[in-house]
Amino acid sequence: MAALVRRVLIAHLAATRNTSFLQNGGCGIRWSQRRFFSKGFPGLQARVRPLTLLIATGGGYVGYDQYGRYKDRQLEKLGIEVPPHIANEVQVTIYKTIPTRLLSRAWGRLNRVDLPNWLRKPIYNLYIWTFGVNMKEAAVEDLQHYRNLGEFFRRKLKPQVRPVCDSHCVISPADGKILHFGRVKNCEVEQVKGVTYSLETFLGPRTWSESLTANRNEDDPGTFQDALVTKEGNELFHCVIYLAPGDYHCFHSPTDWRVAHRRHFPGALMSVNPGVARWIKELFCHNERVVLSGEWTHGFFSLTAVGATNVGSIRIYFDKELRTNNPRYNKGTYNDFSYVTNNNQEGISMRKGEHLGEFNLGSTIVLLFEAPRDFTFNLQAGQKIRFGEALGTM
Repeated sequence: MAALVRRVLIAHLAATRNTSFLQNGGCGIRWSQRRFFSKGFPGLQARVRPLTLLIATGGGYVGYDQYGRYKDRQLEKLGIEVPPHIANEVQVTIYKTIPTRLLSRAWGRLNRVDLPNWLRKPIYNLYIWTFGVNMKEAAVEDLQHYRNLGEFFRRKLKPQVRPVCDSHCVISPADGKILHFGRVKNCEVEQVKGVTYSLETFLGPRTWSESLTANRNEDDPGTFQDALVTKEGNELFHCVIYLAPGDYHCFHSPTDWRVAHRRHFPGALMSVNPGVARWIKELFCHNERVVLSGEWTHGFFSLTAVGATNVGSIRIYFDKELRTNNPRYNKGTYNDFSYVTNNNQEGISMRKGEHLGEFNLGSTIVLLFEAPRDFTFNLQAGQKIRFGEALGTM
C-alpha cells in the first residue's frame, strides 16, 4: 500500500512540475523529484535558489521597514513625538562593509568624464528635475557650458542671489537644511533630535590647541568641553547643516576668523541624509571628515565638512595638501596639519562669506563655536537656509 501511494505521489509531481506556478519559481522553491523522499529522512525536501531567497528576504525587510516609517509619519502628523530607532552594532557593521569609499572613488572618476554635447542637456535636465535644482541662480545657466557632471555639481552662483548678512556675527556657510542646533551639553552633540555623538570622538584629541589661545583654566581644564571654552562667561554652541544633492555645493566662511589647524579623519562614507542620521548614532564620527579649528572674536571656532556616500571629495581652497578618500589613508586614524608656521603666526585669515571649499555632491557641515551665554539661534529644526543668512544673534 505504501509503495502504491509513493508511485501516485511521484506521478502527480511529474505531471505538475511544469505548471506556470513552479515554472516561475513560486515563492522561490523548486521541487526536486529525486529528493521528494530522502533516505533516512522521509518527507518533502525543497531546494532553495539563493538569489531568489536573498531578494525575497531583502524585499520583505525593506517592506517591513517602510511600513514602520509610514506609521511613524502618521504619528508625527497627529503631533505625537516618535523616538528615533537606533541601529544596533550588527546593523552598523553590515552597513560599513559596503565598499562606499571604492564606490565614491568610481563616482568621482565618472564625474570627470566629459559628456558629448548632445547628451549634456538630457542628463542635466534629469538631475534638475529629480533634485529640484534652481538653475536661474547659477552664474552660467547654459547647460552646454558644463563639460561633465563634476563641473555641474560645483557650479557657482550669481553674486547677487546670496547677499551676506552684515548685521549678524555668524551666517550660514552653505545652502541646506538645519538638522539641529543649540548648546553643547555633557560633551555630547546632537546630530538630530535624540541622537547624539561624542564631542571628543568627533574632534579628536586636543593636541591642536597649541595653535590656539590658552584655556582660562589651563591648570584644571575639567572636561573636554570645558577645555574648549577660553573665556569666562562663554559656552559652546553647535549647528548642523545638511546639504542635499540639489543644493549649492560650495561652502563659505561663516564669520571672520583665523584657521589655525586642519585635522583629516579618513573613515566610512555612509549616507548622511536625515533618515540615516536618525538611525545611526555617532554617524558623523564614523564618516570621513575634515575639521578646521581656529579662533574668532569670542574664542574657539571650528567648521567640519563631513563626507558621505559619493562625496569622498572634500576640497578646501587654501589647502593644496589635503587629499580625501585616498586609499593610502586607513580608517580609524587622523592626519594633522598646522597652518601656523614660523613665518605665519596667525594661520589662515578668513572673512565672513569668503569662499572656503566645496563638496562633490551633497553632504553635511557642523559648526562648533564658543560664544557668550546670551547668544541665541534664530532657527527652527528642519528649516531650509541659504548661504549668507543669519544663524543667531547676541
